[in-house]
Amino acid sequence: MRECNCGNCKNELCVRKVPIFSFLSDEELLAIKNLTGHREYKNGEALCHEGEKSETLFIINDGKVKLSKITKDGKEQIIHILSSGDFFGELSLFNEGETHNFSAFAISKVKICTLTKEDMHKIILKNPEISLKILTEVTKKLAQTENLAQTLATNDAEIRIAHMLLEFSKDYGTKKEDGIEIKLPINREEMANYTGLTRETISRKLSKLEELEVIKMIGNKIIFIKDEEGLRDYVE
Repeated sequence: MRECNCGNCKNELCVRKVPIFSFLSDEELLAIKNLTGHREYKNGEALCHEGEKSETLFIINDGKVKLSKITKDGKEQIIHILSSGDFFGELSLFNEGETHNFSAFAISKVKICTLTKEDMHKIILKNPEISLKILTEVTKKLAQTENLAQTLATNDAEIRIAHMLLEFSKDYGTKKEDGIEIKLPINREEMANYTGLTRETISRKLSKLEELEVIKMIGNKIIFIKDEEGLRDYVE
């Protein structure tokens, strides 16, 4: 990790990308931007570790970050994949002595904007609506985590993989005439850690879905959903 001037922020208000600030005026956004710190992380670097004290709001300006926990048997369980405009660390804004209940790692080169707890309190006092916006985003994350937990509760590997692909299609998919093209945010090993399966099972089940013409794999970075309804049949 290194502190940086974050060239992207010089030309664009990174805070504009964040849903909780989207309703603010340019003047208000500029005031927030002037409070932000800027950091860069290399692929694989940790932004924070589970159990560490949490006093910072992390805003992803560019790149992708995974949030994960270590299970009782010592395996990584990915719980969220975040990208530009997403943020984490929001619970520390409201709870004294809050610690991170996950670890965060860069899964690409990442540019981060940070706001301290003290500065966020000042911002919220001036713009109370932000609290409701934060609550909305927290609720969305909780719903995603709950859906993931329900999916992991099943022993059916195909259901887990179908759920993952449908989730990725929302955030990383582009609708085409004949389906949805997903630019995968994670590699096969990380897909295994997201679904609680082995890498071998991921590869085998993806190949089966391709044989059934539900999906088409384009290299290791792109999956094309040819039959969205067929994929949904696995999880409904």
